[in-house]
Amino acid sequence: NEKNDITSTTYTSLSKRFINTLRMKGDVQPILDSIANVEEAVLAAELINDDSRKAFWINVYNGYIQVLLQDNPELYKARGAFFRAKRITVAGKKLSFDDIEHGIIRRSKIKLSLGLLSKWNISDYEKKFRCDQVDPRVHFALNCGAKSCPAVVAYDAKQINEQMNKSTINHLQATSKYDKETNRVYITSLFNWFRGDFGNKVGIRQFLKVYEVLPEDAKKTAISYNTYDWTLYLENYID
Repeated sequence: NEKNDITSTTYTSLSKRFINTLRMKGDVQPILDSIANVEEAVLAAELINDDSRKAFWINVYNGYIQVLLQDNPELYKARGAFFRAKRITVAGKKLSFDDIEHGIIRRSKIKLSLGLLSKWNISDYEKKFRCDQVDPRVHFALNCGAKSCPAVVAYDAKQINEQMNKSTINHLQATSKYDKETNRVYITSLFNWFRGDFGNKVGIRQFLKVYEVLPEDAKKTAISYNTYDWTLYLENYID
């Protein structure tokens, strides 16, 4: 159980509380202060595996999207600059949304490389906190504030595998359509932008079979990517 005293709870639990408090329109400032001021070594000692890392960093990313864009929706008009700006303080380090998504969660990927290339110069901070493996399901968990983004869930380190599977199923059901007659599948552009994370087209088709968007016996299905709706859409929470 999460305790009322912020100092006595784990940071993964605190990140989950961040999302739940936002959803209930409570005061998140004490949570943000705690996450900003925790010592790097203390946080690193807690985020010891990818389950805890994904839960913490996805919640921090999704929560800060809500905080910053509710306060100043104008920031979203220059999206590239918004994602690059270092406005999020975690363990004394100022980070951008790009730092969290591509550096930490996606293990030092170069943003515009379709998931195919990794960075050479990696900070000690990033090495300390980044995930060991790239989990393509993160693309159905991260919410960047757009209407086409997946819904926001309060992720729990102990249940994250089950939660991410559910988020993936929910988003794929809402955004995918398979036309059996033409053997063509229509899917979110996330698959195109991060194709390397899924293992390119062969991996994408296999992923779609695992999640029952495509039938198991489908062969060389043609792929079309849906237009992404970048309209600002906040408070898209789901249990």
